[in-house]
Amino acid sequence: MTVISPTDPTHVVLPVTEVDRDELRAAVHAAEPGPLLMAMVHMTGDTSLVAEFRARLDAERGAVPPVPGRYPEAVAAEVRARAFALFEGGMVPKLTVPSDALFRRMAEVCVDDAVGEEFTAHLREMGGFEPARRHVPVTKVPPPGFKVIVIGAGMVGLNAGIKLAEADFDYQIFEERDDIGGTWSRNVYPGAAVDTPSHFYSYSFELNPNWSRYYPTGPEYLDYMRHVVDKYGLRSRIALSTKVLRCEWTEETRRWKVMVRAADGSAQVHEANAVITATGILNAASIPDIDGMDAFTGTVMHTAEWDPKADLTGRRVALLGTGCTAVQVAAELVDQVEALHVVFRQPHWIVPEPMVEAAVPEAVRWAMARIPYYQQWFRVKTYWYAGDKGWDRPRIDPEWSAAHLSVSPANDVVMRVCLNHLERTFPDRPDLRAALTPDFPPYAKRIVKDPGFLAALGRENVSVHRASFRRIEPDGVVTTEGEFLKADVIVFATGFKLEFLSFMDVVGRDGRKLANEWAGQDPRAHLGIMVPGFPNFFVTAGPNSAPNHGGGHNLVSEGHVHYVIECLQYLVENSWSAMEPKREVVEEYNRRVDEALDKTVWKHGGTATGYYRNASGRAWVSCPWRLVDYWTMLRAPRPEDYYFTETGQP
Repeated sequence: MTVISPTDPTHVVLPVTEVDRDELRAAVHAAEPGPLLMAMVHMTGDTSLVAEFRARLDAERGAVPPVPGRYPEAVAAEVRARAFALFEGGMVPKLTVPSDALFRRMAEVCVDDAVGEEFTAHLREMGGFEPARRHVPVTKVPPPGFKVIVIGAGMVGLNAGIKLAEADFDYQIFEERDDIGGTWSRNVYPGAAVDTPSHFYSYSFELNPNWSRYYPTGPEYLDYMRHVVDKYGLRSRIALSTKVLRCEWTEETRRWKVMVRAADGSAQVHEANAVITATGILNAASIPDIDGMDAFTGTVMHTAEWDPKADLTGRRVALLGTGCTAVQVAAELVDQVEALHVVFRQPHWIVPEPMVEAAVPEAVRWAMARIPYYQQWFRVKTYWYAGDKGWDRPRIDPEWSAAHLSVSPANDVVMRVCLNHLERTFPDRPDLRAALTPDFPPYAKRIVKDPGFLAALGRENVSVHRASFRRIEPDGVVTTEGEFLKADVIVFATGFKLEFLSFMDVVGRDGRKLANEWAGQDPRAHLGIMVPGFPNFFVTAGPNSAPNHGGGHNLVSEGHVHYVIECLQYLVENSWSAMEPKREVVEEYNRRVDEALDKTVWKHGGTATGYYRNASGRAWVSCPWRLVDYWTMLRAPRPEDYYFTETGQP
């Protein structure tokens, strides 16, 4: 049975006319009732179901607040029974494109929550119901010779290639590594996984019904990206093992010269009308400079430079770090090694998330693949509770924070969940609870979802040390607390150096260097994307664009790519050759960014250390806006914010 053609984007939903009753029964029983109910609305076209179940949910709620998004059992059972009866005869949608008003009402019942009007178009796109709506009129095609260079073949670079091709722009992708995938081709350490739910952490135009886990492993996510490359025909446009060394704007031609070191080692110069950087900000491994490193007789690895041939079975391992990567490595290695010494300067707030290690049942995958619109609505619900529902948690309530470690009631809820997780895991180990309890509020550093890390720390072969490495000996390490830890292997789970293009030489108009513009670890850009003096130079994952309150990098990256395409189309429609933001516009935008961030833990995070703040304490990574607000800002450029250059006139 074919549900979706492998050549179609996944918003193209086809009818299912033949159904195996046993498979359907299992799928309906395992399915989430909210998305299942919405699939029923699509199949029948009966919009009265929305009002009927809105009333049922309200009536069943009673005086006890429900678990967010969880239907009362009686309502869930009714949805499943009616869905099976309806679907066993086949599934032919009668309602394919609900109006915005109806879609919003459907979304509210699906997630069992109020959904603001501003979310309607946002959820339609992010849920995978439709492609991004074009805002700049499309009446012209790009002129011959108009070319775009994309730097990087990770999540953003592949997205850029797909959308450039759809908009008829000629493009070339340069990738320094010998494979696509960015983070997920580089990070092959044991336990490497995505900490955003699978069914949301994918392109909105290329949903995947076949995730094997609710949070994908690194290898599975890389397989997904390779599928995308093959489906959309990107391989011929990607030059692997090609490092971009320099980008220089040429005023006479109004084009960028992009100098690369090709796979054969030769130096080459390419020209382009526009450049899109898709390099991310966490690229170079951060390896601490510790005395005695060269004297160590065992194996030393950083998690970003992991040797997949390394066998740690029966070895004694000293692991430095306790962030997202460290917890994955520790949970994965604990059953293999003889001894695991976990050493860290600061703990993170660790939340329990049972779904991190949970497999997606076959019946659920059947529902995703075969019940039309089910996976789109499942994605809406997943995103709803992983996105802007968490926007208030990093924001400071001055009255509350004056008397608490947490900064607001919402922030305190997260802290209590984490503390309860520690208490349940180590009821008889006050020493471990103390060592693992941060002295700063949640979200000041990245929240960690527990993949089994706390349980691993309670094992007999694991020791916990609130310290760092002072010195490395030939057969182990000495901590800053003076302890000697005998080790055969040292693993640095110490993250990356945060680099906003500091590794690349970028020269704009009048010889202006981006390194100078962004000196002092203080990068600024309009919408996190464009910089004055650098025409047609588009930065993705730029300063203050990370959704650190929730959501996922995939959402922001799609928004950035959409904005770039809209900018390029605006140039084509108006016969301009180049655009760059006005400096006063950039300054005003960043004034508002700083003003908003000043009310968050990202700026006032207490003793928290990490990459969210630069050397002077400015929050330079986090985006202060709700995801829906930032997405709305990225629908199309405002011409009054830019200077434009006419074609043929520098």
